[in-house]
Order: sequence, then structure tokens, then C-alpha cells
Amino acid sequence: MLKKIKEFLNRGIINDKEVNLKKAKEILDKTNGVLLDVRSHQEYNEEHLPGAININLYDLKKEITDKIKNKETTIVVYCSCGVRSKKAKEILEELGYTEVYNLKEGLYCYRKEL
Repeated sequence: MLKKIKEFLNRGIINDKEVNLKKAKEILDKTNGVLLDVRSHQEYNEEHLPGAININLYDLKKEITDKIKNKETTIVVYCSCGVRSKKAKEILEELGYTEVYNLKEGLYCYRKEL
């Protein structure tokens, strides 16, 4: 049983890089990292977390290296509900970014805390 759990964890299905808003703030404060909103520019202009930069998920591959050159930079990615940001996290990791966190459940879940 323990072996199966380890295999499950090693496949990346469960990891510690899915964070809530409180943990995201702690990580960003500690590392001076980047808060990245991957929603559309229109969504970002209507509402976004303070200090966030915006790169639409669909433009991420072509724009990220211009905005965040150091691949060891800590990045917390978010969207509306966590789906696009999860995909963005995967893309960033494929591109070689090593410290990428996903704000689970996205902006709408945390509105009341802002």
C-alpha cells in the first residue's frame, strides 16, 4: 500500500505547489516572487489581485521569457477558478521554471478575503 502511495505522489498528482491565498501571500512575501494572472486582459482589467502582472494563458509561451527571464523566480499563478492557472503551471514547468505555484480555486474563491 505504501509503495502505491509513493508512486502516486511521484507522478505529481498530489503536490505542495497548490496553495491557498494565505500560503501564496507568505510565499510571495518571503521570495519577492511574481503573482501572475493568466486570465484574459479584459478579465484582468475588470478585477485582479494587487501586484499581479497579466499574461493571457494563450500568450504565455511567447510572452513569459520577456517578462520573467530568471527561471528560478518564484511564480504564483492564478485565474478565475483554478483551471487555466493549473494549465499555466504545467506550461511554465515545461519551459523550465522551477518555482511555480498554483492558487487553487482561483480568484473567485478568495474575493471575500481581499
